[in-house]
Amino acid sequence: MTELEIDKLSTLALAHVGDGVYELLVRTMLCKPGVGRVNDLHKKTVALVKAPAQAVAMEKILPILTEKELSVYKRGRNTKTHAAPGKASVGEYHSATGLETLFGYLYLKGEYSRIRGLFDKIMEDEPCR
Repeated sequence: MTELEIDKLSTLALAHVGDGVYELLVRTMLCKPGVGRVNDLHKKTVALVKAPAQAVAMEKILPILTEKELSVYKRGRNTKTHAAPGKASVGEYHSATGLETLFGYLYLKGEYSRIRGLFDKIMEDEPCR
């Protein structure tokens, strides 16, 4: 997609795409070591993609974002949502939405190597790698 086409999308549409991108990256990472029990894979995936974990992930990459990426993140973080945070704080939920918005934006722009670099930074200290 072009920058103009992406800019026409709602923030929540970008977050919707980014949610799928981020979860696919997590699932792929968890499967790399070999076949595991599906129930264990599911539990580990949920632990890494829930809002509190995504908020922590965002803190890891904030210092290395470009100005445009930071702007996209803030646009997502500041979006008013109608969903309840559940077991996350409101701040964690908004930060997670910002992360998903950023990943959706980068994916639609075709910036796959940047996504990979950010994801690797997020997961560099994860014991499940």
